[in-house]
Amino acid sequence: MAGQKSNEMWGGRFAEGPDAIMRAINASIGFDRRLASQDIAGSLAHVDMLGATGIVDKADAKQIKAGLETVLREIQSGDFSFSEALEDIHMNVEARLRDLIGPAAGRLHTARSRNDQVATDFRLWVRDQLDGADAAITALMQALLGQAEKGVDWVMPGFTHLQSAQPVTWGHHMMAYVEMFSRDLGRIRDARRRMNESPLGAAALAGTSFPIDRDMTAKALGFDRPCANSLDAVSDRDFALEFLSVSSICAMHLSRLSEELVIWSTAQFRFVRLSDRFSTGSSIMPQKKNPDAAELIRAKIGRIMGANVALMIVMKGLALTYSKDMQEDKEPVFDAADNLFLALAAMTGMVNDMTAVPETLKAAAGAGFATATDLADWLVREKGLAFRDAHHVTGALVALAETKDCALHELTLSDMQSVNDEIDEGVYSVLSVENSVASRMSYGGTAPEQVRFQIKRWKEILEQ
Repeated sequence: MAGQKSNEMWGGRFAEGPDAIMRAINASIGFDRRLASQDIAGSLAHVDMLGATGIVDKADAKQIKAGLETVLREIQSGDFSFSEALEDIHMNVEARLRDLIGPAAGRLHTARSRNDQVATDFRLWVRDQLDGADAAITALMQALLGQAEKGVDWVMPGFTHLQSAQPVTWGHHMMAYVEMFSRDLGRIRDARRRMNESPLGAAALAGTSFPIDRDMTAKALGFDRPCANSLDAVSDRDFALEFLSVSSICAMHLSRLSEELVIWSTAQFRFVRLSDRFSTGSSIMPQKKNPDAAELIRAKIGRIMGANVALMIVMKGLALTYSKDMQEDKEPVFDAADNLFLALAAMTGMVNDMTAVPETLKAAAGAGFATATDLADWLVREKGLAFRDAHHVTGALVALAETKDCALHELTLSDMQSVNDEIDEGVYSVLSVENSVASRMSYGGTAPEQVRFQIKRWKEILEQ
């Protein structure tokens, strides 16, 4: 009776009792099969080194290498049968290798452990993701440059607090995101440089007594050098955390751009038209065109940042070196990478396809007394007022325009002189949005000339 209750407690999925549960919680092959190509690459480098150093007979090394290449082909073609009973990708590959070449397969694991093996596999995989993110962010930056070049002269509102602040140009706004994503690119390249050390040869935790050549395996796998401390090599996952960290920041930038596209594509703004390829309709309202791709990108930050927090919590309480907790390192990283690449691809497609509406941008650019700062600057520059006094005069003129329900440039000269009698006809030269943006010639400003300079600079950088 007790045994029956025990099985009921485990449930139908674990009808065999605790043994089935232990197999399920211990096995990682359901997700770490994604490391297959990296695992075999590491094994190929290892066996080449074992043969070169004489640790393994050259004939056995040659046989092992041929068997590994066969296993890789089987996995790539979908003909490989993964077994949960063999726990992980390493044991699955080794078991199949033994089927193919017999006892010689057992020599492959000489002078290494699953600890340094998985650390090597995971580093190789994360490095591949960093390289992929480098290419994906570069493509997005090029799409943004294309949009900036189209609208280098188009005026639009610049916002603070989502309130119209000062006129800027469409090109300038697009280039703001080029700068943001360029820093993401820099962080990715910096992270890659820092993580590019080989754990292979650290063995379980203390190194090995075999006369291995760690420089040889590091070079074969494209690492800059071997990890200098065997304990550190197998026990830390900061390279994965750094990937998640830079991914979170990049996803945050994607989310901000997504939010703007959501707002800009509404009927209330009509700043941009998103293509049908990245929009959906409504099941009940035929007039609707929903920016679903942008909204989904905006949500990805939750999953990516969540992965960062999850892995940080897994690692925070672990004494050196390896603990089974670290099996939980891969799934959040895999999920974050998948979502980052999907978000980058979708955003690049949206940016390439979207159409800005210059006439709507221009109409909105002058709303909310957007050239008020230009008026204050003119009073300082042309009439010698202290900026605080100019600010006060401008505020009074804005209030006057509000009572008259008109724009600043629609006030008559006599209206303006009723506030400050030094104002003359020259003031109208700064009240147009075109003149406002053209005057912002400081380095990094919104003047079209400055924006063209930055576009040219970034084109040259990305071409390199």
